Parts: sequence; C-alpha cells; structure tokens
Amino acid sequence: MLHLTGMRLFFLRAFARGKRANRQTGRRSCRSSDLPESSARGPSPFAPSLLKGALRLRLAASLVLALSLTACGGGSDEPAPTSAGRDLKHVTFMAGFKPQANLPFVGVYVAQEKGFFREQDLIVTVRHAQSGEHLQLLLAGEVQLTTANGSNVVQRNAEGKPIVAIALIGQKSEQGFAVLQSSGIAAVKDWEGKTFGYKGSVPTEFLATVKANGVDAAKVKQQAVSFDPRVLSEGLVDILAVFVSNEPDTLTRLGFPTKVFDPSDYGIPALGLTYIASRDFIAKDPDAVQRFLKAALRGIEYADQNREEALSIVLKYAPQEDREHQRYMLNTELDRAKNANGFGWQTAAQWQALTDTLLEFGAIKQPVSVSTVFTDVFLREAYKDGKLTWP
Repeated sequence: MLHLTGMRLFFLRAFARGKRANRQTGRRSCRSSDLPESSARGPSPFAPSLLKGALRLRLAASLVLALSLTACGGGSDEPAPTSAGRDLKHVTFMAGFKPQANLPFVGVYVAQEKGFFREQDLIVTVRHAQSGEHLQLLLAGEVQLTTANGSNVVQRNAEGKPIVAIALIGQKSEQGFAVLQSSGIAAVKDWEGKTFGYKGSVPTEFLATVKANGVDAAKVKQQAVSFDPRVLSEGLVDILAVFVSNEPDTLTRLGFPTKVFDPSDYGIPALGLTYIASRDFIAKDPDAVQRFLKAALRGIEYADQNREEALSIVLKYAPQEDREHQRYMLNTELDRAKNANGFGWQTAAQWQALTDTLLEFGAIKQPVSVSTVFTDVFLREAYKDGKLTWP
C-alpha cells in the first residue's frame, strides 16, 4: 500500500509540475487553437515540445487513474488497465481505396491481425473508401486516419483543407508511364508524335518528365482514357499513365509485357501514399495518433520480413483478389518505400520540392507552406537511431 501511494504521489507531482510549467509559459493543453499554422523553429506545423508534453501529461494522468482504480477495486465494467497503465482508445482508419496490397493498407491489416494495435492499447475499426469519400469523412471527424498521395495532400491544403501527413510511406510516386516492350519506344524523346493516355487529368509527373528530357509536351498527343489498361494493348494509346505497382503486372499477365518510365529516374520529386490525419484530431488526441502510427509502421516492418504471411493477411481482407497480383503489388511498394531512417520517414526538403513542382506546372495556384502539410513529430517519437521503438 505504501508503494502504491508513493507511485501515485510521484505521478501526481509530475502532473502538477507539468500544469505549473504550462501556466508559466502561457500554454494550455494541446488544442487546435494553440497550434500555429507554421513554426519558425522547424518544418512541423506542431511544436514537438508541446506535443511531447501533451503525451507525457496524458500518460501521467492515465497512470494516476489506473493506480487509483487498483487501490479502490475499480468496477468490473471498466476496461482493465494495461501493463503500461494506459486507457484503451478507439479510432477508425479508412483506406483510400478497395482492399488490396497498397502498403499503407497492409501495415494496418498486419497490425490488426498480429495484435500490434492492441499492444498499443488501441482498438482500430478498419474501413475502405468506395468512391473517394475518405477525405470528406476525415474532415467531418467520422474517421480519424486515412491515406492520400503526396500531391493530393499538398493540393487539398492549397484548397484550405487542414489535412496533415504523419508518415510518408511511398518514397517515390505511385505514377509511372508504360509502353509496350514491342513498341520500339526506348526513351522519353521517343514520345514525340505518340499518343499519351491519362485518367482524370494530365499528371504533373508527365509534364515534369517531358520537360526534364527536353521534350515539348505539345508534341505528344494527350488523351483522357478509361481505367482499363487494355487501351494500351489494343493500340488506342502509345503511352499510358499507370500505377507502378498495378497495371504493368496486369498487362504482362495478359501477354503484353511493358517498359515503365519512372519519374523518379529523371529527378522528378513526386511522392507516394501517406498516412494522414486532420489537424483538429492531431491537436485533440496526439497520443492516439502516436499509438496508431507506431503499430502501423510495425505492421509494415513485419510485412517486409514475412511477405507470404502478409499476403495471406491481405487476402483475408480482399478474398476476391489474385494472390500473385497482390504479391507484385506488395513487393513493388515495399521496394519504393525504403528509407534509411525507417519506413514512413519524411523531410521538409521532400515536401518543398514536391510543392514547387506542383506550383510550376499549375497543379496549385499559390504557394503552400510545407509546415502545414506534414509533421515529423510522431516519427521522431517512434524511431530511435533508425529503429522502431516498441511498445
């Protein structure tokens, strides 16, 4: 009993010291109104000391509560305190597309099935977007975490939508440009006089790639096409915008091997998929964001080291998909996610280069501060010397 009382007193004093420090510096608990749009001290939109302080205070408060419940024989209907003394939290993650082996999805699937979220005292509901509604639901607070590619994160911020990349999983763009191996197209210069097919709108990566290779974009016919990659094999276009981890394998399996031009090979600073949260949720519950990200990153690490098991897990969520195609997708995305500092690492330089490119080619109309686009606070908390800390 003396030991219990002493521990409780320790954490109460720690909590009180934190509150006194906050009063002395004029800070309150971490709320959206306390977080500046940008910070002169670094690239993150959220001051690291503030977020870390919030995490520590929440942990101290949780430990005090857990110890009090233990001393008083807390009610049986309350969640049992974990070994870390933390309360269970619940978040909803919505993948930005159907179930498949996109790497950010895989990280969540594996973390769910291997119990990594539970080890972080987190209950995660996994959902999938049907028609691009995930960003709207994120901003409405119906889901707390989702995915988006780097260009979308910047473009949505340019529109005033407060979404923040908490980890950059795809270190390279998802986008590539496929030609049939039998086409004789060996270099970007050979695109002149040919027809380029794209979905939706002309990708910035295309405009940047032709410029980097001294090609006049006006000399390449640009045509909107459907999502069916057979427009390439049937000769309707000569060059097709593809997802590097998807359509090239589909076409090869149909008997039409391709050559893929990768924008990153020409120094184009495009970025792949990210985990994102709203600025409001990050301010409201940074601890939940931290727990989610650590478990999802561990899921990606586990998938990298146990690829066949990871594929089996993917197929639990996507039973209709072909295992071999999912293997191609997983292997390709893992290869494009490597970073010496660990999966998910991101820097201001990466985001600034992307933002400058989007501005140059008209994808955004005005500059966007990268300090509002991403934060590395949670990554720095999750990693030590390039290694993911656990739990």
